[in-house]
Amino acid sequence: MNKRKALGALALSTLMLAPLSAKATTTDWGAEISANVGFVTEYSFRGIAQSDENIAVQGGFDIEHDSGLYVGVWGSNVDFNDGDEANVEVDVYGGYSGSVSGVDYDIGAIYYAYPGADSSLDYDFYEVAFSLGYDFEVFSASAAVNYSPNYFADSDGAQYYALGIDVPLPADFTLSGHAGYQNIDDNAAFGVPDYTDWSVGLSYTLEGFDLSLQYVDTDLGEPGRPGECADGCNSRIIFGISRSF
Repeated sequence: MNKRKALGALALSTLMLAPLSAKATTTDWGAEISANVGFVTEYSFRGIAQSDENIAVQGGFDIEHDSGLYVGVWGSNVDFNDGDEANVEVDVYGGYSGSVSGVDYDIGAIYYAYPGADSSLDYDFYEVAFSLGYDFEVFSASAAVNYSPNYFADSDGAQYYALGIDVPLPADFTLSGHAGYQNIDDNAAFGVPDYTDWSVGLSYTLEGFDLSLQYVDTDLGEPGRPGECADGCNSRIIFGISRSF
């Protein structure tokens, strides 16, 4: 996964793989072009399974200019148990990032498309996102907010608030923590009430491959419990591996 740090690992909390040290190609017009590919034992988006708790293959392509402008595309297989209406997710995104007095910022937008799904399901949606981050040397912290005027499945306006922390450990391991809150105007259309998700993970780069192991959970209950979720909202462990080119 690349999908930018603000639009991906934190702001989206997709639990997709974080970008590797990019082996990007630098162009004559001041831009870096990179690609990434990998798999996860489950594609989880803001704590909810997107691949029916099964393996997902993912990959993307990114262009980042020296000015701070960037664009990219990313895709993954999905399974919503909807009679195979949607099998693929394709995200197109872009934005601008920079730094002021050591504070990193990123503002952008992302469009989520589900080719093959019936238009009446209203799966496709877009979000705008803004994040701030700061490196305290012993750890780095970030905060982000995403807003959609009409969220997944025509569930009206939605806001997602997220906090993240990364702590470098000995032997080049990184410990990461995340907490997010998803607010949805039309909970009935989306299928679950407003909820909180969180994760804790370890990552390590080995021979050019980025490895991750994460614990993911939400405060949603499985069917038959308060605040029920159809499936894939309980605690689980997710492993991932990816490589950038």
